[in-house]
Amino acid sequence: MTDKNETLDESAALTLGGELTIYRAAEVREILLDALVPRASVPIRLEIDLSTVEEIDGAGVQLLLAAHKTARQQGTRLNLIKHSPAVIEVFELFDLAGYFGDPVLIPAER
Repeated sequence: MTDKNETLDESAALTLGGELTIYRAAEVREILLDALVPRASVPIRLEIDLSTVEEIDGAGVQLLLAAHKTARQQGTRLNLIKHSPAVIEVFELFDLAGYFGDPVLIPAER
């Protein structure tokens, strides 16, 4: 499990790793809310690195959808980056790549 958060000027970076499943939903929700909490200097952009996500289920997808909605409501641009194979598989299953508006690179050898 790797989760870290760092702020870079007007943008913030967050790495979510390990399981994004129902078993960690409460924990991940708090991490996402903390990254999106309105502060004196609300980041203009939040990048969430998903490269080390090993497993994601419907609860994990719901958390990302909720984070996207919250960010949009407060004027923060949320970008999902470095999608792991597990994330790509679930995004393809639910046809979500276009919803988030981020490029998802699908390996040619699938």
